[in-house]
Amino acid sequence: MPRIVVFDEIGGPDVLHLVEEAVVEPAPDEVRVRIEAFAVNPLDQMIRAGQSPRPVQLPHARLGVEGTGVIDAVGSGVTGLAVGDPVLLAAIPDFETRGAYAEYTTVLASRVVPRPAGLDVPEAAALWVAYFTAYGALVEKAGMRPGDHVLITAASGGVGRAAIQIANQIGAVPIAVTRSSAKVQSLLDAGAAAVIATDREDVAEATRRLTGGAGADLILDAVMGPGLADLSLAAKLGGQLIAVGWLDPRPASFPANPSLTIRRFMGFADMVDPVIVRRVAAFLAAGVRSGVLRPTVDRVFTLDDIVEAHHYLEKGTPTGKIVVTV
Repeated sequence: MPRIVVFDEIGGPDVLHLVEEAVVEPAPDEVRVRIEAFAVNPLDQMIRAGQSPRPVQLPHARLGVEGTGVIDAVGSGVTGLAVGDPVLLAAIPDFETRGAYAEYTTVLASRVVPRPAGLDVPEAAALWVAYFTAYGALVEKAGMRPGDHVLITAASGGVGRAAIQIANQIGAVPIAVTRSSAKVQSLLDAGAAAVIATDREDVAEATRRLTGGAGADLILDAVMGPGLADLSLAAKLGGQLIAVGWLDPRPASFPANPSLTIRRFMGFADMVDPVIVRRVAAFLAAGVRSGVLRPTVDRVFTLDDIVEAHHYLEKGTPTGKIVVTV
């Protein structure tokens, strides 16, 4: 029988284990996807560890909000999709029962999109959440324009690297922020116009130097926490900060820039809007075709090594996405 990853209690990576479960037939308007690979996200770690703002029903809870595979069966009423179509899982809001950490899952047909040609399976698994988040925050929410200076925190991660590429595709100027000077060259190679390493320089001072004294038009922040006050000083007067994550779980400090507009972008809310999903899917497919957008895969694990994959995530050192092949 097909295998899925479940956890019956909150805790560390070792609470994850594989079980067998009978394959489920798709209901009306659903498709069943034979999963080929899925990505491991910080949200998965938070949910498993009991740090998610949303409660998880135990036991037998599942994980996984994105992945890629091939349609294996279609329910009644489904049009435009057929068995054998390669797809991306575009949204699994009920991941506790249908998570992507599995060999098969069923989802509404409206929550899959065609897999862009030109990506291998691990790259495809790493595409959707990071690029949807970066595009949604920068373009849909903040209205990023050509020439904008965009400061990107946690730039070595999946969302950060996606934001660098999307800023370049739009014609903006991506400035990457990393904690380690050892990552500077890899971020320049990834397309950053400049890199600020916080182990050797102050973010606000460096940003103003790189922007001719003006400051960043936009800040894409995946960290939050006590450093928010200092980070806000890197923005220009009337600039925007778009928060897309909370890698630092401590309370955020009050912004020190009184003219700063702070927006919160919750990607999973938009991922169930079919209009936005189609728009993002078209943008990403065009970027992949042109070669501007290409996910960075840090490391690939197998399904049997899911616990090791979560241990690797907890080290906090990935440069790109962690992917598990099925």
